[in-house]
Amino acid sequence: MSEAVLSEVKDLLEPVLIERHLSLADIEYVKEGKNTFLRIYIDKDGGVDLTECGIVSERLSEKLDEHDPIQGAYFLEVSSPGAEKPLKTKQDFIDHINENVSVSLYVHIDGEKEYEGKLTDFTNNIATIDYKCKHRIKQVEIPFDKIAKARLAVML
Repeated sequence: MSEAVLSEVKDLLEPVLIERHLSLADIEYVKEGKNTFLRIYIDKDGGVDLTECGIVSERLSEKLDEHDPIQGAYFLEVSSPGAEKPLKTKQDFIDHINENVSVSLYVHIDGEKEYEGKLTDFTNNIATIDYKCKHRIKQVEIPFDKIAKARLAVML
């Protein structure tokens, strides 16, 4: 999906999210097998339920039908990002300090490309993560621009 189409979808979605006091956690446009999916992940403090997802889906579907920004057939899915919500922006990192995260990197830092642990700080575009290595707690500092993917992590 082009940036222009993605921007138009977000513009159509924004009034619905504002009205429902929701935020956009993520948006995906992916092909899986023969089918194409437009996936919208919504969130709010305390999480969202199935009813909320249904309302947003219905309202967005009407707007998409009216404006028709996407060529071809696709399935619209609206859901919560779940317990392992992706962290995409610097603000996401700031909002989730002292929570468990899983981070994949573009490059090795201290010999590793993946870290899972507690996000303890995010200052000057650097994420600080405390992680367990054998029986010790270590700390790694990761520049935001070296992070390929990040998400909240459910750790046992």
